[in-house]
Amino acid sequence: MTVHRIQGSEIEYGIVVTGQPDANPVLASSRVVNAYASAQHLARRARWDFEEETPLCDARGFSVARQTAEPGMLTNEETSMANVILTNGARLYVDHAHPEYSSPEVTSPLDVVRWEKAGELLMARAANHASDIRARTPHSGDIVLYKNNVDNKGASYGAHENYLVQRGVPFRDLVAHLTPFFASRQIMCGAGRVGRLADGSEAAFQISQRADYIETEVALETTVRRPIINTRDEPHADATLFRRLHVIIGDANMCETSIFMKHATTSLMLHAIETKSAPAPLVLRDPVRAVHAISHDPTLRQTVELDDGRHMTALDIQWQLFEAMKAMVAVADAEADSQTQLALDRWEQLLTGLGRDPDSCFGQIDWVTKLHLLNRYRDRDSLAWADPTLQLIDLQYHDIRSDRGVFHKLAQTGRVESLIGPEAIEDAVTHPPTDTRAYFRGMCMNKFGHGVAAASWDSIIFDVPGRDSLLRIPTTDPHRGTREHVRRLFDDNDTIESFVAALTTA
Repeated sequence: MTVHRIQGSEIEYGIVVTGQPDANPVLASSRVVNAYASAQHLARRARWDFEEETPLCDARGFSVARQTAEPGMLTNEETSMANVILTNGARLYVDHAHPEYSSPEVTSPLDVVRWEKAGELLMARAANHASDIRARTPHSGDIVLYKNNVDNKGASYGAHENYLVQRGVPFRDLVAHLTPFFASRQIMCGAGRVGRLADGSEAAFQISQRADYIETEVALETTVRRPIINTRDEPHADATLFRRLHVIIGDANMCETSIFMKHATTSLMLHAIETKSAPAPLVLRDPVRAVHAISHDPTLRQTVELDDGRHMTALDIQWQLFEAMKAMVAVADAEADSQTQLALDRWEQLLTGLGRDPDSCFGQIDWVTKLHLLNRYRDRDSLAWADPTLQLIDLQYHDIRSDRGVFHKLAQTGRVESLIGPEAIEDAVTHPPTDTRAYFRGMCMNKFGHGVAAASWDSIIFDVPGRDSLLRIPTTDPHRGTREHVRRLFDDNDTIESFVAALTTA
């Protein structure tokens, strides 16, 4: 039993143009993406290949008619020229009026942390480039990005997770086991928010930024009627072998420990479900209400009702799931791999700390860290939760500028836990993971970017001089195209013509 599997994250960033509250967010986001592409001197702006994408396929066995689909569901349409395929295997583009960084696919939770944090660095630099360009225009403000989920005006934007799951697992099993897990997981992974309700109009602090936007249990949509379990059946891999679990309930995290635990605990749950070793699922009487109720109580004393009449807190649910996973690992493995053991150790430590004194998790869990800081201001200045100063501090926590963001100030003084060294994160800004197909994609962009006409998660399309037509190379197996598999092809070929010839005859 292990936390290792193909996984990744997608983060939409909040965007503000200083001094211009009515600035068009689509244009501002496009400037961010295009400015980064220009700064990197990309030889060619390869388009995104949408041919294999199927956003209207539902895991419950049907497809939504295109004419009846919500516009936000049509993610396989070219709606913007602001799209960059990066040398680290990631994608940077504009999605729903926000700049989005989609990480390369990786094989472990720690690698998610590494490449997601690299995305923060990349986004901060992109915003700087865009601001520098805007500075040449009179009366232009700086562009500032926030790694959060809400604008406190009623809008929410996504911090999505992706996990490759065996196709043979019945989708109903995923729903049954993951619903109580996701409802309660927020106590370790919530980003914290000043304000309740979608528009933040109720003065209070809550655990999760995403919780109040969850409206139903299971659904295909991601921008309306947001569900606990999303049913998009778009594997970006061999559909006969895999499905991709697309998770939209999570928050955008700054703390590396929260990012790690979000992916590690979910990976453990998925392994248990795949191997049919998970315990009988807890059944929440009203899962959506449970998500809201848990988020609204940072004391962690709120109980939610189960179908059998019992009442449990989020801590109770998480402890029960942890004990089950710990027992399964002990049975399945004489010695768990290092990341799986780290996940179990941190899971136990965080639940213990949250139960005794949540402040003991400062610097590891975002909502705890943020609430501690906010309470210091409240105590010092006698501030009520309705005071706008607190909302400003909340927002500033997520500012990705290293010299302005509250989280980054804490990190610079050593007050938050670091799981990945700064050198490794810096390297991941431009270099892909070596153990997935992202290596092939990233290296193609790095060495032969001038000849890549388009790309996606599961294909690379080359425009080779002398050929009458474009050449599509499928990459439907996420475990192929690794450094071990293709490094020699890149080492031995300096032209795209020789590279493609060697690739197609290999």
